[in-house]
Amino acid sequence: MSWSFPIGRLFGSELRVHATFFLLLLWIGVAAYANAGMAAAIHNVAFILVLFACVIAHEFGHALTARRFGIRTPDVTLLPIGGLARMEKMPEKPGQEIAVALAGPMVNVVIWLVLMVFGASTDAAQLGELGTDQGRFLSQIATLNLFLAVFNLLPAFPMDGGRVLRAVLSIFMDRVRATSVAARTGQVLAFGMGFVGFTTGNFMLIFIAFFIFMSAGAESSDVAMRAVARGMMARDAMITEFESLRPEDSIALAANALIRTTQHEFPVLDVNGDLAGFLTRAALFTAMANEDRQVSVGETMARDIPIATLTDGLEKVLERMQGGAPAIAVTGKEGKMIGYITRENIGELMVIANSRATGTA
Repeated sequence: MSWSFPIGRLFGSELRVHATFFLLLLWIGVAAYANAGMAAAIHNVAFILVLFACVIAHEFGHALTARRFGIRTPDVTLLPIGGLARMEKMPEKPGQEIAVALAGPMVNVVIWLVLMVFGASTDAAQLGELGTDQGRFLSQIATLNLFLAVFNLLPAFPMDGGRVLRAVLSIFMDRVRATSVAARTGQVLAFGMGFVGFTTGNFMLIFIAFFIFMSAGAESSDVAMRAVARGMMARDAMITEFESLRPEDSIALAANALIRTTQHEFPVLDVNGDLAGFLTRAALFTAMANEDRQVSVGETMARDIPIATLTDGLEKVLERMQGGAPAIAVTGKEGKMIGYITRENIGELMVIANSRATGTA
């Protein structure tokens, strides 16, 4: 994820923090200091750090349970609105998906129970006083953990409860339709959250509702794309007609190629015709914005491009794109690049395949 950086590894996954998380800490600290002084600022920042430690524990509940089913979690990112465990994929067996989805909230329940044993109490009224009463620190953390468990179990896909709903639905219907139904349910609930947030002036709730609404649609599209990809190979989706660049070419020359063609990305080949990287349109625009049109393509291009062969399954190709690569290079028998695949042209393939299936093409 862009704007995030690693701070270490935990249980085999990279732990990352989004830069905006520090803005949240700064804002909370400054606001508390302005209202009640340094002691309050330290207390509130400590409260947020402990709270987000619970959020990280929640995400690792998902990650460690997924590992039992052979699914890796490359990284867990801490965001201002919570955490995000980036798994290679979600298990498609309903029982496994339910186990992975429930593992996160169950971690929060366990934290709540442990804090209750140590004398904490649970009072919903404390949710309006979070971080303000230093004497009730444990009780507020306990209450919030219970709230997080319950909130995450709402059937608002792609939240944990929504994933449970999708898993249950997939017992009775195919996974694509189950995802579509769960996503629409999540979007309806997100609209309701947004309305409540708007009428009460709760901008955080509006932001969460927007995130759920957009994520539900995106994940529904991703599942549909994977369904189409099954049974297809890399050769079915690859782009075979393209212009390439050389590492020593200037950004000015690349800009001319962008105008002359319809490509959004350009393979960069060395003098031997071997793939050196890809120059994306975004990287090209960034370089031009810096007003250094003579910088070379080799200095701007993305490296470490994943490779696929003609007969690799298209679903496997999609998994290799999860790392954020701009494209997947497809090589022939001699190991030379003969085409490439992007998420955009897989999406176009999906539209065509769906229209053929419904008889509209």
